[in-house]
Amino acid sequence: MEATRWMFRVDRKDIHYLRTTIEAYDGMAMVRTVDASKATIELSIAPGCEKLITKLLAMLREKEGIPMEAVGSA
Repeated sequence: MEATRWMFRVDRKDIHYLRTTIEAYDGMAMVRTVDASKATIELSIAPGCEKLITKLLAMLREKEGIPMEAVGSA
C-alpha cells in the first residue's frame, strides 16, 4: 500500500513543532515543507495510521491552538 498524503497551510512558526511532534510517533507519518513562503506542509501517512493522525491533528488544533488549513491531498 502507498502512503496517504495530506497537505495543510499552517503558521510558519509552527512548522518545526508540527514536524517534531508528528514524527515522534515513529513510523506513523512524515512531514515535509512543500512551500516555505506559503507555509504549506505535506503529511505522508503510513497505511492504516490515518485515524490516529486525524486524532493527533485534532488535538494539536484544539489543545495546542495550532491553526491548520487543509489544502488538499496529493
